[in-house]
Amino acid sequence: MPTSLKVTPKDFFLWAGAMVALYGSIISFITLLFEYINYMFPDPLGHYYLDPFSGSMRFAMASLIVLVPVTLILLRFIRKDISRTPEKNDLWVRRWALVLTVFIAGSAIVGDLIALINSFLGGDLTTQFLLKVVVLLFVASATFLHFLADLRGHWVKNPERAQMIGWIAGTLVFITIMAGFFIIGTPSEVRLMRYDNQKVADLQNIQSQIVNYWQQKEQVPTSLLEVEDPLSGWKAPKDPQSTEEYKYEKIGDKSFKLCAIFNTEVKKDFKVPNMAAYPLEFGVEEDYWIHKSGEECFNRTIDPDRYQPYPKIIR
Repeated sequence: MPTSLKVTPKDFFLWAGAMVALYGSIISFITLLFEYINYMFPDPLGHYYLDPFSGSMRFAMASLIVLVPVTLILLRFIRKDISRTPEKNDLWVRRWALVLTVFIAGSAIVGDLIALINSFLGGDLTTQFLLKVVVLLFVASATFLHFLADLRGHWVKNPERAQMIGWIAGTLVFITIMAGFFIIGTPSEVRLMRYDNQKVADLQNIQSQIVNYWQQKEQVPTSLLEVEDPLSGWKAPKDPQSTEEYKYEKIGDKSFKLCAIFNTEVKKDFKVPNMAAYPLEFGVEEDYWIHKSGEECFNRTIDPDRYQPYPKIIR
């Protein structure tokens, strides 16, 4: 029989907050697992950008850390409120929220199966894709069954089981978040990687200015002071960590050396998160930025076929 109770602003915003936090938690959880799969099983045909600092992974972790406790607290508060006032079981806002969640979860399952069959027909059944299908199917099925049981009043009748499910979900999310630190490192390690990334960017900037200087004068500068231009305002950047100048040395008519002190090691490996921060460039031979921790020097030789000297203006 329909309840005579009206939906109060408290009821509405409790359910609205719980659903927003729930959907955000589920999306973040799936996103985080997808990022782990991308990292562990890279697809050579995939056209996605490998974030040097795993920004999307960090954002998903941060979202889970905040939204999951909010979801569990709000749902527990709602169930306690219903246990005190059973008539609230039939509030329209509750039924709409639960039916919508069941509908979305069911739609996700159907869409997941369609995507699986479509990829099978297209020959794209990679390990990465199959694992993503399993993750999406697991999360959607768990959400569907949980809120279908809630519609039938199962968790209100069995609050101990509801609490146990909450602890299991919280533990699973906690383990998933902790796994991320083994990939992206601790916040202090990420900061050291950011320092290294900035040092490489500075060296690339200096190298570009040296190549431009050679094009103008057909000689490599003996020091970085010769490259500085007061008109354009360019000055050689300094190490952001130590604030010292980068080491530079002229070693030939078209050759020079740049050195910096790095915190971490970067290998030429697609699975290294910060590898994408160091793209290949044109204009010099052997232009790469792979480095070990400690001082690393990069020998560069300007390629005159690619960077030809500027034509001289005869007056």
